[in-house]
Amino acid sequence: MGTDVGESTAEVREGFEERKGVPGASRPVPSPLRRPPRLRRGDRVRLVAPCSPVPAAQLDAAVSILTGWGLEVETGRHIRDQHPVLPYLAGEDRDRAADLQEAWCDPDVRAVFCARGGDGAHRMLDLLDFDAMREAGPKALIGFSDITALHEAFAMELGVTTVHGPVVGTRYFVGDEPAQRDLRTTLFSPEERLTLTSPATRALVPGRAEGVLFGGNLSLLNDGLATPHSRLSAAGGILVLEDINEDAARLDRMLTHLLRTGWMDGVAGVALGTWTDCPPDPETIAELMRDRLAPLGVPVLWGLDFGHCAAQLTVPLGVPAVLDADLGTLEALVPVLE
Repeated sequence: MGTDVGESTAEVREGFEERKGVPGASRPVPSPLRRPPRLRRGDRVRLVAPCSPVPAAQLDAAVSILTGWGLEVETGRHIRDQHPVLPYLAGEDRDRAADLQEAWCDPDVRAVFCARGGDGAHRMLDLLDFDAMREAGPKALIGFSDITALHEAFAMELGVTTVHGPVVGTRYFVGDEPAQRDLRTTLFSPEERLTLTSPATRALVPGRAEGVLFGGNLSLLNDGLATPHSRLSAAGGILVLEDINEDAARLDRMLTHLLRTGWMDGVAGVALGTWTDCPPDPETIAELMRDRLAPLGVPVLWGLDFGHCAAQLTVPLGVPAVLDADLGTLEALVPVLE
């Protein structure tokens, strides 16, 4: 006789609970998260490449732009590396991890900018010394896409808010002045960027919810499920989601996986960003989201311009916020940086 589906699901959820006692495993999110200081002219910042290789011209342009903001810009020792065998990685896992950790632990560095996403963040997470990084204190971490793995790990292990914004060594920052302006305002004057909205927002499920903002790239969240340095549950949070180059069937499988494990139980609301090059078309993706998420009975907002798009919005992660699907707004209740 086959195992009852309900019993199997219960076993999976019990497995999550058991991981609470495992060193380095998932644990409850610290609350409240510490907010790093905002940036000021003259601050020293460092660019690192924790994932895929960064095009040299884009990297040089990013350094020039950030220098123009009045920042003293440094780059990680291995930022121009490429893995000797795996061309999709910016050097060896240990070197990418070392650059990130050195930047975070350097007391003179006030912010860490990720130069590119792509692939590889999950590969180097277990090489980070989170005890040493915790002692170093909070500073701003900026990036998106594959950097979702770092946003989650830094919330869980370091208890800090982070910034879901452009990876600066790419077209999502270089040559994109609206994205640059939004990120700069968030980093230097975060109280001016509390309310996010976009022209095409609409409610897939109406309503209003409060919770702590978290999330990012759907694929990365799905891949990180039940792994070390990941959260046990979305409960109590406002989940932000986006993705690129995933067709409707794959998005369906990922959402269904998160739902069936119970990870989505208790989520307060969902804010959906862009789904660039996700076939067959945006309306089908919207209907998929409604189909999968409406049974949760929480507000779901469609159409915020964050993620893999031009003029992307910078999203604060780890702060309490209000999602109003009817008004089409996502409002942080406190700035992401102090």
